[in-house]
Amino acid sequence: MTMATAVTASGARPLGGKVALVTGGSRGIGAEIAARLAAEGAAVVLTYRSRKDLAEQVVERIAEAGGRAWGVRADSADPEAVWAAVAGVADRLGRLDILVNNAGINVVGPFEGISVEDVDRVLRTNVRGPFLVTQAAAPHLSEGGRIISIGSCLAERVVLPGSTLYATSKAALIGLTRTLARELGPRGITANLVQPGPIDTDMNPADGDGAPAQAGLTSLGSYGQACDVAATVAHLAGEGGRFITGATITVDGGFAA
Repeated sequence: MTMATAVTASGARPLGGKVALVTGGSRGIGAEIAARLAAEGAAVVLTYRSRKDLAEQVVERIAEAGGRAWGVRADSADPEAVWAAVAGVADRLGRLDILVNNAGINVVGPFEGISVEDVDRVLRTNVRGPFLVTQAAAPHLSEGGRIISIGSCLAERVVLPGSTLYATSKAALIGLTRTLARELGPRGITANLVQPGPIDTDMNPADGDGAPAQAGLTSLGSYGQACDVAATVAHLAGEGGRFITGATITVDGGFAA
């Protein structure tokens, strides 16, 4: 896939000199976000839970394109791992400018069958994880800092059963984003939420069994690509996002329309 790279009038990349941390950056949407931010000049640290091989592939892809990236093993459900990852970025690169809360998991099934263990596991990663990593990152962010969380269109519109727990966890990010915008706005830090719709990834392939139904629920009648989400994140991370904060932006092909 060819990825456009923005260049300013002076020839500099728009995120040159910036440092970004992308949680869950070893695959799917997270990998594409990491690659896009690196293509626009940011030094990128991406976390992964277990698939070191996938993280290394993303790092290699970025390096081959002339960017800088590092992979760090850190389970977003583990507070100590999250804190260590943020501290490591600040120590190694001397700063942190952009945080992308992307890591997430899903448990699908009838509401009555969701176990307490399922609830705890999903909320640890999808809600507590972004809260804690943002809490750890905030002291390192200076004026112009960006916090961008990746939610889901299911926080706005649920048309099929089975996603109660996932939708609940992603809806929590709306409240987190809005309050962070108020809390950190006086320091010149923005906080925004990007909500993807059906996106073609290994976890939700456009040729999967349920894909036609999902595509049919969008206004455009098709799946989006991970690069569509990454482009929105890059805009928010750059100068174009300087006056956008507390916002929820859907990249869903009209799923929630």
